[in-house]
Amino acid sequence: QVQLVESGGGLVQAGGSLRLSCVASGGTFRWSSMGWFRRAPGKEREFVAAIAWNGINTYYADSVKGRFTISRDNAKNTVYLQMNSLKPEDTAVYYCAASGFLTMNIQSYNYWGQGTQVTVSS
Repeated sequence: QVQLVESGGGLVQAGGSLRLSCVASGGTFRWSSMGWFRRAPGKEREFVAAIAWNGINTYYADSVKGRFTISRDNAKNTVYLQMNSLKPEDTAVYYCAASGFLTMNIQSYNYWGQGTQVTVSS
C-alpha cells in the first residue's frame, strides 16, 4: 500500500513561485510513475504533470507548460512540482498520485495523497 503526503502549498501573489513536494512510503516508489493533479473550486480534478520512474520522461498539461516543472528524487522517495509565474487560475488543491506507468489518464492512478492547497492572489 503506497502512502503519499503532499506539502508546500500556500498563499502566493500572481507571478510568484511555489514548490510542492510529495513523499511516498510503503511501496515501490522507484518503479512508479508519479503525477500531479489539481481541483479548482467548482471544477473537476484535472491533470497537471507526470513523470516516469526514470525521471526523464514527462508530460505536462498545456496550461502549465513552460511554467511548471516536475521532478523526482528516488533516493528520497519524493516527487516535486516547481511552479513559477503563478496565475490566479492556478488556485486549486493539488494532489500527487502514483501509477504503474506514465500517463495523463486520471483513472490509471491507483494511490493518492490528501492534497495541498495553493492559492494565488491577483
